[in-house]
Amino acid sequence: MNEVFTKSMARNIFYGGGVFFILLFLALTFDTVQQLPKLDNRAALTEQVAHGKALWEENNCIGCHTLLGEGAYFAPELGNVYQRYGNSTAFIKAFLMTRPKEGVPGRRSMPQFNFTAEEREAIAEFLKYSSQINTAGWPPTIQG
Repeated sequence: MNEVFTKSMARNIFYGGGVFFILLFLALTFDTVQQLPKLDNRAALTEQVAHGKALWEENNCIGCHTLLGEGAYFAPELGNVYQRYGNSTAFIKAFLMTRPKEGVPGRRSMPQFNFTAEEREAIAEFLKYSSQINTAGWPPTIQG
């Protein structure tokens, strides 16, 4: 192979590669813009959902749980807890209400946060809202 790599060859590779990646970037941007209306569910956002999110953050729920794949992996994924337990907020509210004051004896578990009925309803609505987000198949199983 006696061919010499010249300046003009390097320039052509540089410009050709640059044009290719600019076109690829534009194509992917166009595809993303086309997909966004299908993923939008902001219409379901209410004051109660926002209050539930604020409670989620104040009590550092993400310190143990994951939500849509983000957070700690100590406790179960909650992105689909609403669907996992029969599409009902009643289970979520009952679970939050019936936690033992100091957790389950002998093991570390979710403590009792002593939420009011209004706060339990807000958290349940926030988790319901989270479960209705189009996540393109995440989590991969109903168990999270």
